[in-house]
Parts: sequence; structure tokens; C-alpha cells
Amino acid sequence: MDGDPVVEPELDSFSLTFPLPYRVAFIVIIAVWGWGLNLQFLHNRQIDVPSLIRYPGRSSPTQLPHHHSTYRLATLLSLSSAVSILTFWSSTRRDPKRVIDYDWIPMTNLAVTAALFVLPLRRLSVSHSGRRRLLATLRRVSVGGLAEAKDGKFGDILLADVLTSYAKVLGDLFICLCMFFTRNGSATDRPDRSCGGTYLVPLLLTIPSAIRLRQCLIEYLRVRNSPFKESTGWGGQHLANAAKYSTAFPVIILNAMLRNANTNGTPTMSLYRAWIVACLLNSLYSFYWDVAKDWDLTLFAEAQERNSPDHPFGLRRRLLIHKPVVYYFVIALDLALRCTWMIKLHPHLNTISDFESSIFLIEFCEVFRRWVWIFFRVETEWIRNTSTGLGVDDILMSNFNTRNEDEEYVD
Repeated sequence: MDGDPVVEPELDSFSLTFPLPYRVAFIVIIAVWGWGLNLQFLHNRQIDVPSLIRYPGRSSPTQLPHHHSTYRLATLLSLSSAVSILTFWSSTRRDPKRVIDYDWIPMTNLAVTAALFVLPLRRLSVSHSGRRRLLATLRRVSVGGLAEAKDGKFGDILLADVLTSYAKVLGDLFICLCMFFTRNGSATDRPDRSCGGTYLVPLLLTIPSAIRLRQCLIEYLRVRNSPFKESTGWGGQHLANAAKYSTAFPVIILNAMLRNANTNGTPTMSLYRAWIVACLLNSLYSFYWDVAKDWDLTLFAEAQERNSPDHPFGLRRRLLIHKPVVYYFVIALDLALRCTWMIKLHPHLNTISDFESSIFLIEFCEVFRRWVWIFFRVETEWIRNTSTGLGVDDILMSNFNTRNEDEEYVD
């Protein structure tokens, strides 16, 4: 069964059916489908996502919307993985030895998944422009870089924020590679989350938060050096945002120290308490920022603004996504999914929190939370650019110029 890895070190039931490499590929594919749904829903709500991220617009009304290209890529990725996992199941039949020996099948699928993001696939009616733009943006933000507003700053921020929710998935990808290339190792064996050293994986988990922290500091310095400081302020909000991302580091470090202490059998009560405090700070600070800053809702504003008759309680005047009840539900959902770590505080649930199925479910919940977050974050950015008319001409002109520059790449 899928038991505690300390008590049952052999390959667990969940990994026999759904090895770690397939879990990584599955979440990546779900992300592509999710982005397509984001684009389609927001397009139907008259929110022009491509213009916000400075992505080339369609040169003619007869061209299919952007989400169709995303769905084509997602379909191709899904078919490739479906063929791979069916081949793997028929070859292994849940036999532990065969599952370990045939690890090259899911690892090949990972390689194919990565290749589909890079190779030109116009013959399969899959546009290369979106994937080319994604890779270019990923290269820029991978070191904390940040484009200017006219060059797609919002797209950089959006991608970097998404990466913070995929930190554990990136850690799992490293574990797959580490186990696959380790002598006598197997990527489909029980995941060894200390592969490469006790603290190497935790260090990798901090990278997405470090990327966003650096972007916030870049924004702060731009404001400080701007000739329009009187109208834009001194940049304190960017420092506060940087502080929010820095709260992720103690959580990751203390969690690694707790795992190491439990393995060595040393006392952990003080570490455990420090970890709880760090998790509370990170979760509540991040939740506040989601609601008050990323979504511009008034739930945490002063009473006069929160109770204003111009808008529903705790929300704002313009609501483009749906009815107020949906916003209240999403606020509650965001808080709940920000606090999934609390299952470790429950004496019974704590015993299953380290199961492979539980780890995967928590990773999926965080990816789902981020997917929901994107709808309201993009809506907020659109309202900021269009509610007063400021920025609309700049958006349209930048989109027109970018389309002309990249016209040859647009399907």
C-alpha cells in the first residue's frame, strides 16, 4: 500500500501505477490545458490577455483565437503521454521489478514533452510563436529578469508567479533526473527526495521565490530612479512584495531541517514550532497580498472603503469575471489552499502527509489554486489599464507593433 516511506521503503502502490516522471508530465500538461481555459474564458469576458502580456495579436479576424493554438499543443502533449503510459502499463503490469526496470519509458515521455515545446510543429497545425515566446520569457525570468512595461513586464511577472506554484514540481523533475542518472538508480523507484544531498532539493525549491524577489527589487529600483517619483510613490509596495516572497525561504529551510532531524532521531519540537510560525506568516501574508494587492479587493481595506455602497462588501466596483458570490468563494478557496500544510498539525492526517499520493494531491491543489488566481489577477490588470482610459492606447499600439515585428511567426 501507499504507506510511510520510513516504515515501508519498498515501491508504494501509487507509484506502481503512476510513477513520478508521469506525475511531472501530467501537471505540465494540465498547466497547458489550464492556460488555454484561462485565455478562452477571459476572451469571452472581453479581456484581451495577449495585449496585456504584449503578445502578437491576430492579423485578421478570420484567424482562430489564441486559445485554439494552446489547445492544439495540449492535445498533442496529452496524446503523447497517453500512448506512453499505456505502453508502460502493458509492459510492467504493476510488477515492482518491471516498473523499476522500465523507467526509460516514462523518462522518454518527459523528453518528448520537453521537445514538443521546442520543435517547430507547423505541419501539425501547432503554432511555434507561442512556444518561442514562452521560452524567451522563461530565459529572461529564470535569473529574475524583468522586461519594461512596454515590452511585456506583466507577462514576466505572471510567469514568475506561476513558477512559485510549480516549485515542488520542478523539485520532482530534478529528483527524476537524479535517480535516473545515478548509478544503479531508477526514476520509477520510490522517490528519493534527498537525491543529490540533503539540502540540494530544498535549495532548488527556493529558486522561483528568489526569482520573484529579484523582480520586486528591480521594480523598486526603477521607481526610485524614475523622474516621476512624485506620482508613482517611493516604491514601498515593491519592497513589501519582496518581503512576502522572502517568507518562503524559512518555510523551505525549516522543513528540510525537520526532515533531517526526524531521520537522525534528534529532538525537533523547537524546529517544529518555528516551522509552524514560518508557515503561518507565509500563508497569511500571501493570502492578504492575493486579495488586497493582486486582485484589488477591499476586504482588508478601511471600514469606509470596505463597506462602500458603490460595490459589494469587501470587493470592488468593477467585477468582470462573475457575480459577487464567486469572488467570495474564491477568496475562501484561496485561503484554504494556502493552508494545506495544516494537515500536518492533525494527529491522524499527519501520518499520511508523506504518502506519495498525498504529496501529489497537494502539488495539484497548489497548481489549481494558481490557475484560479490567474483569472482574477489578469482581470485586475485589465481594469487597472482600462478603467480610467490610461494605458489603453499604449496597449493597442504596443500590440500592433509587436504583431508587425513577429508577423512571420504567427499562425
